[in-house]
Amino acid sequence: MSETYRVPYGRGEITFELPAGMRGELAVSRPAPPVADPPAAIREALAQPIGCRPLRQMARRGDRVCIVFTDATRASPDYLLMPALLAELEAAGVRDEDITLVCGVGMHRPSTRQEKIEKLGEAILARYRVMDHTPCEPANLVDLGMSESGVPLSVNKVAYEADMLIATGLVEPHQYAGYSGGRKTLAVGAAGEAMIEYTHGPAMIDHPGTRLGRIEGNPFHAAISEAAQRAGLKFILNVVLDDDNRILAARAGEPAATFAELVRFARAVYEVNVPRQYDVAIGGVGYPKDANLYQATRAASYLYFAPTPVVRPGGMFIIPALCQEGAGAGVGEQRFLDAMRSAPDVATILRDARQHGYKPGQQRAFIMAKVLENNQVVIVGAQDADIVRQAKMEPAATMEEALELAAAQLGSRLDVLVVPHALHTLPIVA
Repeated sequence: MSETYRVPYGRGEITFELPAGMRGELAVSRPAPPVADPPAAIREALAQPIGCRPLRQMARRGDRVCIVFTDATRASPDYLLMPALLAELEAAGVRDEDITLVCGVGMHRPSTRQEKIEKLGEAILARYRVMDHTPCEPANLVDLGMSESGVPLSVNKVAYEADMLIATGLVEPHQYAGYSGGRKTLAVGAAGEAMIEYTHGPAMIDHPGTRLGRIEGNPFHAAISEAAQRAGLKFILNVVLDDDNRILAARAGEPAATFAELVRFARAVYEVNVPRQYDVAIGGVGYPKDANLYQATRAASYLYFAPTPVVRPGGMFIIPALCQEGAGAGVGEQRFLDAMRSAPDVATILRDARQHGYKPGQQRAFIMAKVLENNQVVIVGAQDADIVRQAKMEPAATMEEALELAAAQLGSRLDVLVVPHALHTLPIVA
């Protein structure tokens, strides 16, 4: 009997079997028990921070406090993290009117009121000042100068002027930073357009140190670390989640030390060995990342930019993604789509980017062109198949159709790797 596979799709899942002749293997993160009581685990992390005093001892009445939190494209459970942070500040005597919560949208679209409610809860939204970062408005930014490697650094003005600057976040594999979380919520989510443009530019992405899972020798990680230090980031509260978005670990404290401890934990969960490269990889995304094509294509690029590409040259990535927002409504997402559909081929995208650079958002076109230079990408179940075609990828209505396409192009006897949570699980080819 054929094995039935399950891959996330929107808020649900897709089930499928592989056709006869295809040999499937499953890559999943290592099992780890979720914390039994998430609020209690978060309170414990705040009571015993890493590398610094508890927040209620660091802050004091009269301090202006800014907390930068993740936007709707990240699964960080800020609805749990934020109340705990605010309780610490209240215990320190910080007044409500001195606290500002900044949504680190980076170059994504502004968050909606409903998304803010889902992230923070209505009570917090009513009680505190909550705002979106605006990366394209110079008056709302502070120039932090050039990094040692020549990166133009900048940060949100409210964040910079705070006496106590805090960030939440989620530590998981990240294509540029090696692992997300730590300083990235602030240093990218609340950065100016010029910094985002440079750190996501072709020279940075072409650098061999800018890889999934890599921290040491990673120029992107070095740049955001320097930006956060200059901006004055003093304290973070971060988590590691399992494939069902349950909290596996929560840590708080000094940004560098806290991030390092969570990365060690995350590596032990997310990084798994696989024996070979494959003909086809099926990568799951799920909500909220598969709401648009810009985010959903991360499944293909994560598997491609693993330390060794998971799929052999000439093979195929199959990504189920609802993409109910099309390519995405933000400036960056629209730049991605424009770059993909306006070029005659992927070689032109790569050549033009290396010769002339690009605006933030277009880096996803550059990244996907690098993937498409070697592999085909099939998007399954997207609501607007035409946008998928415009982005030089192949739409398929069902998994069965996608697998038939793979068999027609690559042959019927294929090695297939199924990665249900491709943005968490990092396959390491032996």
